[in-house]
Amino acid sequence: MLKQHLQQKLLQKLSPQQIQFIKLLQVPTVALDTRIKEELEENPALEDPSLMTLEEPKGEYDDVSDNKEEFEGESADDGFDEFNVDDYLQDDSANDYSTSYNNSDDDEEKKETPIAIESTFFESLQEQLDLIPLSDKDFVVGKQIIGSLDDDGYLRRPITSMIDDLAFSQNVIVEEEDVLEMLKLIQSFDPPGIGARDLQECLLIQLKRKDQSNPIIQQAIKIVENNLDEFIRKHYDKLERSLGLSSEELKEAVAEILRLNPKPGDANQVTTKQMQIIPDFHINNNDGVLILTLNSKNAPELRVSRSYQEMFEHYDKASQKDRKLKEAVQFVKQKLDSAKWFIDAIKQRQQTLLKTMNAIMQYQYEYFLTGDERKMRPMILKDIADKIDMDISTVSRVANSKYVQTEFGTYLLKSFFSEAIQTDTGEEVSNKEVKKILEDCIGNEDKRKPLADEKLTDILKERGYNIARRTVAKYREQMNIPVARLRKEL
Repeated sequence: MLKQHLQQKLLQKLSPQQIQFIKLLQVPTVALDTRIKEELEENPALEDPSLMTLEEPKGEYDDVSDNKEEFEGESADDGFDEFNVDDYLQDDSANDYSTSYNNSDDDEEKKETPIAIESTFFESLQEQLDLIPLSDKDFVVGKQIIGSLDDDGYLRRPITSMIDDLAFSQNVIVEEEDVLEMLKLIQSFDPPGIGARDLQECLLIQLKRKDQSNPIIQQAIKIVENNLDEFIRKHYDKLERSLGLSSEELKEAVAEILRLNPKPGDANQVTTKQMQIIPDFHINNNDGVLILTLNSKNAPELRVSRSYQEMFEHYDKASQKDRKLKEAVQFVKQKLDSAKWFIDAIKQRQQTLLKTMNAIMQYQYEYFLTGDERKMRPMILKDIADKIDMDISTVSRVANSKYVQTEFGTYLLKSFFSEAIQTDTGEEVSNKEVKKILEDCIGNEDKRKPLADEKLTDILKERGYNIARRTVAKYREQMNIPVARLRKEL
């Protein structure tokens, strides 16, 4: 049986402009240029003056009638009276952007960054393959092997899969022995260890390219061949007994293994993160006064196209009111509106970034003056959101994707947020302070007898931090520090 009833719902809907702002706010500086270029390509009514090299054409719309009396006599529902040309006219010399709280110029950010041109890891291997006289079939097999390597230099693809690929995609029929023979050749390439199928093979390739008459190298090979599991787990007592080595002999052999590269493919690679991180903010210490500056890349000189403004003005004075003209007016207005919204969103993004970062800087002023993590105050998203009167989600979007460059390093804003821990005296401190103490304790420990989590817990309690052992273990894992047994050294 159907029943009718009334129901009240409270819904919050975001406007297209708000959605555009939220999306732009999440974009880091490194990707903002790409986003702006996309918008410039999609919307001809939007311009970047820094990219303009030619003067805009003039007098392009002289054929449009200027009989204003006939136009004013038309009915209001034709759709023209709702447009105000003044809304789209702007002073090109006006600069609505401010990149810092003290209006200082960020000259460094206006310089072009040189890009180093290097051969990639795969190109280097291909060049080495090109220098070896091979039959056509062997050359194709070699290229297939190189193309099958992972970024770290390992060959994890089954030999049978490569044989199938060669047969189906290149019509080259080979046996497993042919592929293994070429693999052995590629394993002789630089960097040493390339083309290995697992860690053991990778280490052995590197060791066997060293002086085989050296007793230390011989012992290192035995450890990797027969006792790799014990070596990884640092069961040094078992290694001494099984190999009949003294502590000093084992120490030398282990040191030789530790000098090897477990990821040979990374040797020629530039770290992706280092290449991509561009700080969104700069904080400079000027005689005890912190100066916050926004990266100038976040304040592009965008404007509404003058030619579109003139086009709209001519249409506004036109005497004709046919369908094509009305469609043209709607199109121009849509593009002008879109350009204005985008420029406003960029400005709002810039203001929100500065406002949020300034609040964080003021909250953590002592930390930014010294760089001492022990001076960092407990801070959560709500603290900053309340300070700048914005939503927590807005602060989160800024903190999760933006970086600040200080005199002591470049950091993700998210790293300045931390939970509060209460000391024995009732004082609230940041868990960053506790992590710093743990890091110092582990850094200064005797590596032959590293500190267990229980001992670290006791040290913290002695200093007034009443923290459980499992919390110490959690902080240690967050700092990517292994357990005591794996930190042990001979």
